[in-house]
Amino acid sequence: MSELLDELLRRTHLSAPSDLAAVVADQAVASLGARDVALYVADYELKTLMPLAASHTDEPEPLAIAGTVAGRAYATTSILRSSPDSAHERIWVPMLDGTERVGMMGLTFAAGAITERIVAACERYAHLVAILIVAKSAYGDFFQVSRRRKPMTIASELLWGLAPPLVFATDLLVLAAMLEPSYDNGGDALDYALNGQMLDLAVFDAMGHGLAAAGVAAFALAAYRQSRRSGLGLLDTYAAMDDAVGSQFPGDRFVTAVIAQLELDTGRLTWISAGHPAPLLIRGGRRARMLDALPAPPLGIQVAHAPPVVATESLEPGDLLLLYTDGLTEARDPHGTMLTVEGLAEFIEREAHAGQTTPETLRRLRQAIITSPRANLRDDATALLLEWRRGGERDLLPQTVA
Repeated sequence: MSELLDELLRRTHLSAPSDLAAVVADQAVASLGARDVALYVADYELKTLMPLAASHTDEPEPLAIAGTVAGRAYATTSILRSSPDSAHERIWVPMLDGTERVGMMGLTFAAGAITERIVAACERYAHLVAILIVAKSAYGDFFQVSRRRKPMTIASELLWGLAPPLVFATDLLVLAAMLEPSYDNGGDALDYALNGQMLDLAVFDAMGHGLAAAGVAAFALAAYRQSRRSGLGLLDTYAAMDDAVGSQFPGDRFVTAVIAQLELDTGRLTWISAGHPAPLLIRGGRRARMLDALPAPPLGIQVAHAPPVVATESLEPGDLLLLYTDGLTEARDPHGTMLTVEGLAEFIEREAHAGQTTPETLRRLRQAIITSPRANLRDDATALLLEWRRGGERDLLPQTVA
């Protein structure tokens, strides 16, 4: 196994992003005795596994996440096997960058050749490949283009370029996020950062839709990061962002937002709402309530007002916290029914009770409400779902072979 990983690292020092799939396949064939090695990345809507072309092989077809073995392995973060014929067995291994599901790796072996050692080697190999995909993404467009099933607007290009990884986990928390519509987001943004035991969270919704709104949201996000990285607290961060947006876009643009901080060791949550929907707290996977607090004016309004209220809540182990934009609760399902806050809470509760992971809960929300063919999304829909001390981080690691 050591030689497999060492040789992959050696060969990728000078490789271009588009070379990676071929190098990965070559090494798996040479060191593991595999054949038909294929890499797939998840598309932006998390509905399809898109193949990464290897220069010396025929490009495989995209695979739907729903209804395929590869898709089930992706959804459950499991290492699964299938039998294409009596003489061969195919293994599907999630490619994880930490806990973010980058995609899948498929490898075929002779029947009976897949041992525990082979499984362990494939799992470690897929992990390293995922890390390399993320690292190489900074140097070209190959992986971003491979993920796309339709054209992306300029506004979405801007906002995706600023988005942090949409899945993150440590021993104390799991965090997942969504930005919809993936190819035509025109005004929503989100951010988070973990520094020591302090987790900072933010969701933004700029007035309007399109490139102008995306530009304001991006500016507000940059002002938020600058304030956070300067060590400002919530009150000073709100003031700095309000002044920055109001000065740059006087009189014609504003941004609603929630900015929050969570102390991971104590569960103490503090937040400021700038004219934004209240956070949603789901306790015990069954009881949801809105964390109402007196909202401050949206960022950029610049009207005289009292200092914002910094609201406080004590989280309990197992709590789920959802920050979202109103486009999500105003979405209509395939029957034309508006989701509403109550419907959103019921969906999160149901998935939590069913044992779904936090990232998979949001992926299922996408499919059920956001990207269903008959669903009607009238505005951008953004969400950031956090679980604290629930133990779900272990479920994001590769599970036992089925």
